[in-house]
Amino acid sequence: MRNILDGIYMATGWLAAIFMVGTLAMVLAGVLGRVMDFQLPGTDSYAGFCMAATFFLSLAHTFVKGEHIRVSLILERLTSRKLRVLEALCHLLGTVIAWLLAGFSIHLAWTSYELNDISQGMDEMPLWIPQIAMALGSVVLAVALTDRLCGVLFDRHWQPQRSDLTFSE
Repeated sequence: MRNILDGIYMATGWLAAIFMVGTLAMVLAGVLGRVMDFQLPGTDSYAGFCMAATFFLSLAHTFVKGEHIRVSLILERLTSRKLRVLEALCHLLGTVIAWLLAGFSIHLAWTSYELNDISQGMDEMPLWIPQIAMALGSVVLAVALTDRLCGVLFDRHWQPQRSDLTFSE
C-alpha cells in the first residue's frame, strides 16, 4: 500500500510539472504572438488553467516531501508526547478541511459538466475539463493527509516530519 500511495503522490507531482511547462508554453505563445503580430486565442485562459492545475496537483507531493511551510516556533519547545498530540490535532483538522475541499471540487466539476458550463473566452472550453485537475489534486491531498494522520496516530515509531526539531523528555 505504501508503494501505491507514494506512486500516486509522485505521479501528481509529475503532472504538476507538466502543467507548469504548459503554463510557460502558453505564456510564451502569447508573447511571441504579440511580437510576431498574430493572435493565438485562448492562451491567457489556458495559461490560467495550467497554473491552477499545477497548484492543485502539486499539493500532495509537496506535503509528503515536507516542503510546505511549517511554523516550528512552538513545536520545537514541546516534548515528543505533546508534539505528537499537537501533530495529531493539526493533521486531523487538515484532513477534515482537505476532504471538504475535495468534495467541493468534485461537486464543482460535476455541476459544470451537467450544466455544460463553458469558459468566457473565444475558445469556449468546457470548464469541467480544467476543474478535473482541481478535484484530482484535492482528493490526493486529502488522501495524503489521511495517510499522515494514520501514521501519527498508529505508528509506534512515528517521528515528526521535520528533522531539525529537538526534543526534551
